[in-house]
Amino acid sequence: MAARPGHGVTVVAHRGDPYTHRENTLPSVRSALRKGADVVEVDVRLTRDGVPVLLHDPTLERLWGVVAPVASLAYDEVAEATGGGVPSFAAALAELLAGPDRTRMLIDLTEADQAPAAVRAVREAGAADRVYYCGKLAAMRQVRALEPAAEIAMTWTTSARPADALLNGLAPRWLNLRFGLADPATVAWAHDRGLLVAAWTADWRRSMSRLVAAGVDAVTTNRPEVLLRLRAKAA
Repeated sequence: MAARPGHGVTVVAHRGDPYTHRENTLPSVRSALRKGADVVEVDVRLTRDGVPVLLHDPTLERLWGVVAPVASLAYDEVAEATGGGVPSFAAALAELLAGPDRTRMLIDLTEADQAPAAVRAVREAGAADRVYYCGKLAAMRQVRALEPAAEIAMTWTTSARPADALLNGLAPRWLNLRFGLADPATVAWAHDRGLLVAAWTADWRRSMSRLVAAGVDAVTTNRPEVLLRLRAKAA
């Protein structure tokens, strides 16, 4: 996903629109799309029977009051336990494809074994040109092995800059930084290597403004409408 000249910073809606609707649900995804986010970020986990679903935590406890790990439940059991609230990844992709052509989805994977099911769902939906991937390095290496043309945002959480050997091996399009690490020098370093820079997760206008001033190409936020207004004002 190349930065679009004159467009300004790319607005990535974190887990949909969680200040309005419960995170990683179809209403949350729809709300982010309606508000005009460029990208909707979602977390994908696997049920016991291998169905990729939208969920950040390993268990259903925080959002749904069910202590059981999602990996211990079949998809039908997850649906029953949450009143259908936890959607399949396929359903989320369908929402994306029904939305504006310009919008995309960022898929966050925490484990390498999640990658085959996620990549397969993307292929089956015909959505390869509408998605890109972030998450743990092991998961990103697996995505790269399965889908050589996949666009990857390499998540990075330390002040030490990634080694050239790592960048050459994974071939990411993005450096996906914790927002506190996205300073002008690091952004310039990444741009010099042909990388776009994303920063996560900034929810306050002051933080967003600092990131934009530092030259980042995308900001992930739980408050997409705030970043959209900031971008419009700067245009």
